[in-house]
Amino acid sequence: MRFSVYQVSRKGGREKNEDRMGYCYTRDAGLFALADGMGGHPEGEVASQLALQTLAAMFQRDCKPTLPDPLRFLHDAIVSGHHQLLRYATQKALIDTPRTTVVACLLQGNAAYWAHCGDSRLYLVRGDKLIARTRDHSYSELQQTMSQVVPMGDRFNRNVLFTCLGSPGKPVVDTVGPLLMQAGDRLLLCSDGLWGTVSDSEITDQLATLPLSDSVPELVEQALRNGGPKCDNVSVLAVEWEGVENSDSGQDIQTTALGEAVFASTIQASVLGTDVSPDELDDAEIERSIKEINEAIQRSSKHKKSGPV
Repeated sequence: MRFSVYQVSRKGGREKNEDRMGYCYTRDAGLFALADGMGGHPEGEVASQLALQTLAAMFQRDCKPTLPDPLRFLHDAIVSGHHQLLRYATQKALIDTPRTTVVACLLQGNAAYWAHCGDSRLYLVRGDKLIARTRDHSYSELQQTMSQVVPMGDRFNRNVLFTCLGSPGKPVVDTVGPLLMQAGDRLLLCSDGLWGTVSDSEITDQLATLPLSDSVPELVEQALRNGGPKCDNVSVLAVEWEGVENSDSGQDIQTTALGEAVFASTIQASVLGTDVSPDELDDAEIERSIKEINEAIQRSSKHKKSGPV
């Protein structure tokens, strides 16, 4: 398996960044996830981090080195994140439960699977075409869909969601897949800080015409400009799928040399994230993570070559 990743997060005009994102992988599967802690509820940054940690922990536990049922895994892991939030609120005696949206994509073999709850989105761009996009769990998107069938009244605020993790009711989790990937396909996961001010056509055009190292920072900066002084947190994680064949590119992550028991992750271990400030995540941090991961791959490869046959 071979892919490239680029991610950026900015806090915009908010006091703190409540978005979290990251990825982890084994030799034959990769999990990419992004969560957006919801304002108006306590500890949004904890909610988003806890959701990602739950996904990563279950991926590490169950992916050996593949998952037997990727869609079932995504659904169950997201619901488990919801239950972790309820338990956290109970243990801390919080009056209200921290809440978050989440979108996660699993790449395994030559196929992609994804799931989401809330309005954090996934885009799949192939060539210059938008092949797929998640549909927000918001009343405004529901109303837009229904308006194609029956006349609708006043528009809802796009920020009003009918489901998320941490809410009193059981979360709604939509799953999609498998979708066969082609070399050069690009997946983009983002918080509403991006798509709220940058159109789908602009996102598609940037992904289609520029390398990830150019398109992702430009999309984030465009969102910050369009959002103005009160801009929401803007977070983007983009993946370029390059197939399962070997490559000489030093920029790619190649997993073929990993042992079956090796697991790598860029998701922070600390729930509160006190070790690293999450407010200004940039590509330098992800490059450090990639370097550490590639070193682990090299160690695994040397161990494999020198071990018993």
